[in-house]
Amino acid sequence: MDLLERLQTRQKRDSDLFFHRMFLFDQPVTLTGYTSLVDLPQTLMLLQRQAQNAVAAERPLCALEIGIGEFINHTEEQVVIDAMTEGHVIVLLESSNSCIKVIPVSRTLSRSIEAPTTENVMRGSISSFIEDLDTNIGILKKHVLSDKLRTQSYWFGKDQRRRAILLYMEGKTNTSFLTAMIRRIESNLDKDIPNLLSLSKLFGFPKWTLITRFNTTELPENVASALGVGKVVLFLDRFPFAIVLPTLIMDMFAEESDRNFPLFFVIVIRLLRIVGVLANMLMPGLYVALVSVNPDVLRIELALSIASSRVGVPYPALIETLLLLIILELILEASIRLPKTIGPTITMVGGIILGQAVVQAKLVSNILIIILAATTIASFTVIGFHNAISIRISKYLLLILSAIFGVLGLFVGIVVVCAYLASVSTFGIPYVYQWKARGKTDG
Repeated sequence: MDLLERLQTRQKRDSDLFFHRMFLFDQPVTLTGYTSLVDLPQTLMLLQRQAQNAVAAERPLCALEIGIGEFINHTEEQVVIDAMTEGHVIVLLESSNSCIKVIPVSRTLSRSIEAPTTENVMRGSISSFIEDLDTNIGILKKHVLSDKLRTQSYWFGKDQRRRAILLYMEGKTNTSFLTAMIRRIESNLDKDIPNLLSLSKLFGFPKWTLITRFNTTELPENVASALGVGKVVLFLDRFPFAIVLPTLIMDMFAEESDRNFPLFFVIVIRLLRIVGVLANMLMPGLYVALVSVNPDVLRIELALSIASSRVGVPYPALIETLLLLIILELILEASIRLPKTIGPTITMVGGIILGQAVVQAKLVSNILIIILAATTIASFTVIGFHNAISIRISKYLLLILSAIFGVLGLFVGIVVVCAYLASVSTFGIPYVYQWKARGKTDG
């Protein structure tokens, strides 16, 4: 059974596969590909025009290879299937045992460039990446006007093939880091990467971790800045975000758009983010420690005020705090899942009514409502939603230690968190490392 017959048998199971018989250079050929990926009328016009140009130049059918395609072996069925999956058209030559992989006119399957939806920009470019890989590379090259930008293309997976492009600036990226990353990629090209968890597993990152080893952003300005300091960027097809490696602790406090403000404002904004992280991690644990274990640390007036606010509360401070924290986490998760038209209204009204109700029911104290509301707001002062999640989770460790050992437990928890952060690394680059590009001497 030749290739055409095998493909026709395959069409019975895949109605998206098309066949079109035509003549090129007065020779019968059959075009095959996927209807959903190929604009067939425009592709036919392209091939006829190419054929006419070749006839005028007295060139044979193999001249197609020069302009819009390449020859592949007629017997390698999987190679032909992979080519069609990637969006190519296969020209089957009935007079020989070879075929031509042709770049067709593709269907428009991507949305237009829009403003970012997950990252707000105060001053800076408001164009964001989309699902189309080539469009994303074009957007990025508008921001990085340098001949040192290097790109490498890969195809991952066997069952679900997915294209990826790796970008870096030659001469600025750490050589050992780049080599380790490329070696890891090239040794796992047969792995499927349907999501970022699979990508993390492909890179060999630990499954159970509080710190993501890469950042994701939809802003070309941030990616251009990362490339400029020697970081590596990975784009995945049908994924409207850039994946930036390695991730460092300063990535949650500083971003490129900050530099569009005066220097004094830049320093103040970044200090506020640091204060927000510290407040989110320390305040719940500090409340529990001072209320249940070390009340003697407080001034007598403040201790009496807190005690009066907890009159009638039936639960210990730890249970009281955990109960309200879980409710706040549920509200945050609901605000993400609800439709945008009703999400803010429902969460705002629900939060106000719920907060008022639990206070009147004497389930929690007034001061705890204020503290947890402030810590929840503070957790989102950092850059990147994944960083905010890491901070929200780590505060529970400090809360438990504070409930057991008081202020001493809070300090021990801070040391444990700092030690954990110091142990995290990405291809040999520590998470707490002060990154700078190769050849850069000003830090």
